Amino acid sequence: MSINGYNHHFHHLATRRRLISPSHLFAAVVAAGQRRSMATTAAAAAPSSAASGGNGRRRGGGGAAYTAIKERVVFEREVKKSKFIAIAGPVSDEQSAFSFLSQVRDPRASHNCWAYKVGDQFRSNDDGEPSGTAGKPIYSAIESSGIDRVMVVVIRHFGGIKLGTGGLVRAYGGVASECLKNAPTCLVKSKVPMGVEIPYELLGVLYHQLQAFHAEDIKQDYETGKDVTTMVTFKVDYDQMEKLEEAIKANCGRDIPLYKS
Repeated sequence: MSINGYNHHFHHLATRRRLISPSHLFAAVVAAGQRRSMATTAAAAAPSSAASGGNGRRRGGGGAAYTAIKERVVFEREVKKSKFIAIAGPVSDEQSAFSFLSQVRDPRASHNCWAYKVGDQFRSNDDGEPSGTAGKPIYSAIESSGIDRVMVVVIRHFGGIKLGTGGLVRAYGGVASECLKNAPTCLVKSKVPMGVEIPYELLGVLYHQLQAFHAEDIKQDYETGKDVTTMVTFKVDYDQMEKLEEAIKANCGRDIPLYKS
């Protein structure tokens, strides 16, 4: 089969290929890929998640585009003799977030509090500070910044003067916010899964358009139930979907339906 990793899945589909519509085939391709990706991510993240003891976790989808931090940024501030050091950096998932935490945390510090956000997934940790006084304000600073796929770790070296709950919230949230304000950012466009059932003689035309629109993850499946057509799946920038669809139809000289996830 032409789609690596899905051989068994499509062998089952092939036995019923005369009954499968193009939209169902495309949905099967996308769903199989998503299940495989989710299983891989969950397996990789599970050990770190169990060891973290964090709070405030949620999972979900993402948007069409997001603002990302380009590189690691550090911001320091002293509040009533306590030194607060905020370190922000890009992360792609839970596993990379815990890897970032292990790199920047200071075992000599009084507290290493943190929060991260990846799409609708987030997590935060107070690391011994009163509940809700550190991780939550750090996460609030991330939300307010509009930056996604980012983690902020705030290291505190206690200076001998207690700040109280309000003082802690302002200190942790403030240094996290200032750190992110100083961070260089860029706009990242999300890729959207699409597919098209197309006759063999038009494959050259299709691939020319996919190349022109910088499509990625291009794959073919020949088990469409028709002798002269193939299903081509790919990913393209969200804001290029309609333009690509128009270009394909115009250059192929016929109305060819595109399937979108």
